[in-house]
Amino acid sequence: MKKGKKKTKIKKSAKRIVVFGILAFVSIILVLMTVSKVVIQIVDKYQEADNLEQQLADLKDKEENLNDEILKLQDPEYLARYAREKYFYSKDGELIIRIPTK
Repeated sequence: MKKGKKKTKIKKSAKRIVVFGILAFVSIILVLMTVSKVVIQIVDKYQEADNLEQQLADLKDKEENLNDEILKLQDPEYLARYAREKYFYSKDGELIIRIPTK
């Protein structure tokens, strides 16, 4: 009888080890999946931050150019030349001929 009890105890402990092993394996897989998702999100955020920094730099350059243009447009001579070039205004006696660009 002792051998039968020993075998059942061994079988029970083997089953426990197998069940514990499977649960541990599943837990490790779930943790690794979660960590990988978080790492991917972090990498995406860094890439998004880089893109936004580039956009900010571009917008600052554009703002600087527009501020320069505002200063230039306050000069009457520049404004007159700009109007003649952009809107084809002419002085008295001037003839405007537009050459098409290729």
